[in-house]
Formats: sequence, C-alpha cells, structure tokens
Amino acid sequence: MRNTIKWLASLSIFATLLIPTSVFAEMNLFSNNFSTKEFSFVAIDKSLVSSSKLFVYDSGLSFEYPDAVRGVYVTGHSAGGSRFKDLLKLMDTSELNAMVIDIKDDFGNLTYIPNEDSSLAKYNIGKPYIKDPRAMLKVMEEKKIYPIARIVVFKDTELAESKPELSFVDGDTVWKNRRGEAFVNPFLQEVWDHNVEIAIEAAKMGFKEIQFDYVRFPEGFEKREDTLKYSLGKYESTELDPVQRRVQAVTDFVAYAREKLKPYGAQVSVDIFGYSATLPEAPGIGQNFSKISENVDVISSMIYPSHWTSYFGIKKPDLEPYRLVQEYAKVENAKLAELENPPVSRPWIQDFTASYLGAGNYQIYGKAQVEAQIKALKEAGINEYLLWNAGNRYTPGVEYTP
Repeated sequence: MRNTIKWLASLSIFATLLIPTSVFAEMNLFSNNFSTKEFSFVAIDKSLVSSSKLFVYDSGLSFEYPDAVRGVYVTGHSAGGSRFKDLLKLMDTSELNAMVIDIKDDFGNLTYIPNEDSSLAKYNIGKPYIKDPRAMLKVMEEKKIYPIARIVVFKDTELAESKPELSFVDGDTVWKNRRGEAFVNPFLQEVWDHNVEIAIEAAKMGFKEIQFDYVRFPEGFEKREDTLKYSLGKYESTELDPVQRRVQAVTDFVAYAREKLKPYGAQVSVDIFGYSATLPEAPGIGQNFSKISENVDVISSMIYPSHWTSYFGIKKPDLEPYRLVQEYAKVENAKLAELENPPVSRPWIQDFTASYLGAGNYQIYGKAQVEAQIKALKEAGINEYLLWNAGNRYTPGVEYTP
C-alpha cells in the first residue's frame, strides 16, 4: 500500500510539470495551509521552486538583459503620446537600450486604465495616459528595448486622501508637504500590498524589472514624528529606537516585494538618495543604503550634481559633474564591496539644467556635461546608468559608451 501511495505521489508531481508555467504563478500552491500529513512523501522545497524557471510566469513577451542597461525616464504622458516616437528614434540612433516608464506616478495614479477583470480596477486610480500598455511593450520587444516599470511607493496622495488611516494625519486632515504631496505609512502591511499588487500586474504585463521609487518616509520626518497621528502597525511592539524602526520598515518592504515578485520573473530595483550612501543611514526617511542593497537586484542612487550641496569638498557641484560623480562612486563602491552579494549599480545621472540654483551656481547641461558623468562612472567600473529629465527631452549626440 505504501509503495502505491509513493507511486501516485510521484505521478502527481510529474503531472504538475505539464501544467503551463503561468498557472503556478497564480496558484498559492505552497501556502502555509498546504499540508502533507496524509502522505508519505516530502514536500518540494520552496526555495527550489521559487528559483526554478519551470515555475516563472510567462507574459508571452521576451526581453534579453542588455550588455549594460543605459536608460531614460519616461512619463506616462510621453509613453502614451507622440513623444514616444521620438524616444524610440533616440533608442534606434544611439547606444541607449532601456526605458523606465511610469506605471504608478508621483500622485498615486496608474498611468493606464486597468481591464475590468484586473484586481486593480477596484481602486479607480487609472488614468488614460497609456492607452494600451501591452501594445507599447510589444513595440519595445521588437526593438529590443529593456522595459522597467517605475512605481512610486510611499508618496501617494490618492491613497492617502481616500484612506487617511493609511497616512499621517495632522489634526483632522492628511498631512502634506509644501508641494501639496501626501505620503502613506511605510509601517503598514496594507500599504505594502497595495504597491506589490500593482508591481505584479506590471510584471504580468511584460515588464522585466520593477523599479520602486520614494521607498522612504517623508523628508524631515524625524521633526514631526511626535506630532502627526499614525499607526506603527506590527512595529508597535519593537524595541528598536525610532530611527532604526523606520529603517526596518523600509528594508522589510523591499525584501517583501522582492519575494512576492519572484514567481513573475521580474527583477527589483530601488531608487535611493545619493547621500544615503555617505551615511550609516538617513535618519528621518529610513533609508539605509547597505540594507536596501542587500535586498534588491539593482540599486539606483540619484546622484544628480545639482542635488548636492557643498559635498566632497566641492562648493558648487552642478559646475563639476565629473568630479562629483567620481567622488560619489568611490563611496558607493566601498559600501557595495562590504556586501556578500552586492546588487548591480545603476545610478541616475543628470540631463537637465538646474537654473533654480541661481546665477553662478549652475550651468546649462548638454553633451559635455552628460558625457562627463558617464566617463566618471565608467572609470569607477560602473557601466549602467539612467538619465533623468522630467520632460523626457534628452540631449542629442551624446556618446553613451565612451
């Protein structure tokens, strides 16, 4: 009888291998409720299953990872409008090979309208910027452009206003910063799941990488942590001090999201303030460069020269892009060298003019300034990078592979 049960069990396992791979990504086959007490065989090891290509969701689209990702930022408006053709032409005529496309924007909106059968339809946060994301991705597949979905996580005015209990409340209203933006609470599992659900749909759509941005508390949170009303969630009982509690919440979200995305074959990257690499941790916002780096496939520090004050002994960083990036790269390389399994470094660099810095503190950014940043990265052994321009107008004629 025991041999019969073993034979049936083996047959059952063999049969599962014949099921389409996408089915496994949708089934909670190895949930905590699954029990093998009635059988005499040992359950399949979860880690083996999660790492096996047999069990990765198949979107139907195929993208190869480039020799090195060299990408640009693309808003939902640009991806769904006439600008997209210009960006495709830029890819065709240069060494650029990737696009970071807004899927959940800085306000908490989706940049497309989900199908009625999508689990995201219930949130009513879709905007018709990208009419057909799947068709867009098919074009990118044909042109071999690596697709990265940008998801803004904890800066989310839409979710904060619809569910104040998931945000930070000042008196009787949701707290907002000087720009009128609200944040949601990184301590709360419901906030995590909201963003992971969006990330999973992007991965199923065909995006090969999910880039999480604003993975942090609001800037200067340490100055208002005692006056705002908010829940600590499961971190209520922790013995960590307030700074480490914030660091733990942010780090835990990144690890959680990466694990949830494994069955969908999507890599995970995180945007992080450049200065976070120069500190043990950024105390108010909860970003610890090393701890986040341990839980991602790619780390993207935002190292725009214009965004630094007098740093690395450079009084006016915007005027010295080569030196600023050179000095930053030394710090980051040292930090990543301390990790057992460091992620790919893919910094954000500047392709915009920061005239808001005032006369004498900025310069017009063009071919020379962009190439200076790329050169400094390459000399430091960093071959991947992303260009930021909020209007998605990138400098022509740049040599992207010096």
